Amino acid sequence: MTRTEPSRPQIDWQLADWLAWQGRLNPHQIELGLDRTREVAQRLQLLPVAATTITVAGTNGKGSSAALAAAIYWAAGYRVGCYTSPHLLRYNERIALDGEMVPDGALCEAFAAIERERREVSLTYFEYGTLAALWLFHRAQVDVQVLEVGLGGRLDAVNIIDADCALLTNIGLDHTDWLGPDRESIGREKAGIFRHGRPAVCVDPQLPLSVSTAAADLNVDLRRLGVDFSYTRQAARWCWRGRDSIYPKLPLPGLPGEIQVRNAAGVLAVIEALQVARPVNQVAIAEGLRELTLPGRLQRHADLLLDVAHNAEAAQTLVDYLRIQPVSLASRYLVLGMLADKPVEAVGALLSPWFERLYAAGLPPPRGLSGVDLQQRLAAVGIAAEACEDVPAALSAARTHNVGAAPIMVCGSFLTVAAAHCCA
Repeated sequence: MTRTEPSRPQIDWQLADWLAWQGRLNPHQIELGLDRTREVAQRLQLLPVAATTITVAGTNGKGSSAALAAAIYWAAGYRVGCYTSPHLLRYNERIALDGEMVPDGALCEAFAAIERERREVSLTYFEYGTLAALWLFHRAQVDVQVLEVGLGGRLDAVNIIDADCALLTNIGLDHTDWLGPDRESIGREKAGIFRHGRPAVCVDPQLPLSVSTAAADLNVDLRRLGVDFSYTRQAARWCWRGRDSIYPKLPLPGLPGEIQVRNAAGVLAVIEALQVARPVNQVAIAEGLRELTLPGRLQRHADLLLDVAHNAEAAQTLVDYLRIQPVSLASRYLVLGMLADKPVEAVGALLSPWFERLYAAGLPPPRGLSGVDLQQRLAAVGIAAEACEDVPAALSAARTHNVGAAPIMVCGSFLTVAAAHCCA
């Protein structure tokens, strides 16, 4: 049966019109593979790229690592493009030029250019965004582009670009239905961003054999945390040591949490690997670290503490942060909203001991769990929660009990945090 495509875009379409149309155009939210995206990129004359490209993959920490790399290169005087996903409040967050979100008009221009060349090729919502980022970076003639992988690595649309340096943040059990059931298979997919003879950095201290094997097969200069670079924390400062460089007395990253220091160490290893092609000094590194911000990552907003933690590894990072908070500022109430394909039970088991009450907030279908469904999945592993229709209802319930300076913790999904941010 032939699928009927929606009506063609109109010349006066606004950004909301484009995004709604892209969401209807392809019935598959995820359709891994490079051929379709590469074909349209070639028609747009986006390949090969002139910019130095850093591709970032991993289970957690991709967004903050990409943002930091972009901030440092911009502080060093380069023209920089940064592509990340998903967004929290506005689609424009996904594509930044020199630290600023691109405006609606520029995105509409990019989408119109893609549509002129797409013709019969079917693209997903994510693939449209990837091509738009590449088109805007090409037009702006950026010196450096930092591209965050959306899912996996090997077959993600971002991987049509040959990275000058690849960065793997960590490798955890997420998206197992797409990437495989264990860290070895997931690591193999993420190592798909490696390129023959080019450097790669891995921050995960427990490197799967599949990653080191892929690096050896491609003659990749693999730089590993604890082997080729390291860091030490010194109260409010930290020191980074690489193969050829030492950066003492660095400021802590602008984002809170010990994990951000580890993520930053990986970014500095990337900078060292590319130092000949794109020199960066310690002044730029320090400025990028201080200026690092990213919404929804341990962000204090009104009476809330927001974090997009949505899998077991991210939940453990959140626990590590909660463990060192003063008693007077320790959150007592948790609003949790999660997607059905996420490890609800593992996340709940890690977080629940830190809170007096847990509110199960419903998220919209088809992927979001209702408050009742989330409550039942938590109850199956012995975790008590109060089912709430949605995030605003959960916040209202939590606020009836919360007093003092301690914030209400909100996490579980970008959707959860976005909804909380809007009703803070």
